[in-house]
Amino acid sequence: MKNEVRIIAGQWRGRKLHFPALPGLRPTPARVRETLFNWLREDLIDARCLDLFAGSGALGFEAASRGARVVVQVEAHPKVIRSLERNRRSLEASQIETVGADAIRFLKQAPSEPFDVVFLDPPFEKKLIEPCATALEQWQWLSNHAFIYIEAESQLKELPVPGNWRLWKSKTTGDVGYHLFSREVTRIFHQPDSGFSVSN
Repeated sequence: MKNEVRIIAGQWRGRKLHFPALPGLRPTPARVRETLFNWLREDLIDARCLDLFAGSGALGFEAASRGARVVVQVEAHPKVIRSLERNRRSLEASQIETVGADAIRFLKQAPSEPFDVVFLDPPFEKKLIEPCATALEQWQWLSNHAFIYIEAESQLKELPVPGNWRLWKSKTTGDVGYHLFSREVTRIFHQPDSGFSVSN
């Protein structure tokens, strides 16, 4: 098996992304990527995207190819970081930034600007979804109506995500579940002449 994936659509359609052969590094399959980006469609245009556990970069580069304004790829493994940077330079992808960091530590800081789309595809069986989801909310990484894409083991029937994340689309292929959540914001309106608040 070749350690490469192809970008499906957009300005870099057909271009190859190369990545190292490492245990647990599993690029999102092309069929699933096609489905995901069909779900997102115009919401991706001019969006700020955060790709946690970037791995092969298949999601982040695809997002940039299809019109995302900014893509920040977060990856901890040195070999993978180097491959992401090589691919970025090969494509002359100025809208992509590669950050070498542990994802959870990286999230424990306030961003300069929130993100519209987040790809969360952590290593399986590491119980990383909940701490990442909590940090995304706690440190205000998400725009008001952000989309959050999660890949997880299919046996996880309920994902540990915040209550204001609503499951929008979901599919299962083999032992992997693919889930797209939309973030809902509860606004509090204070009534000037009463002692209660109304939320919607």
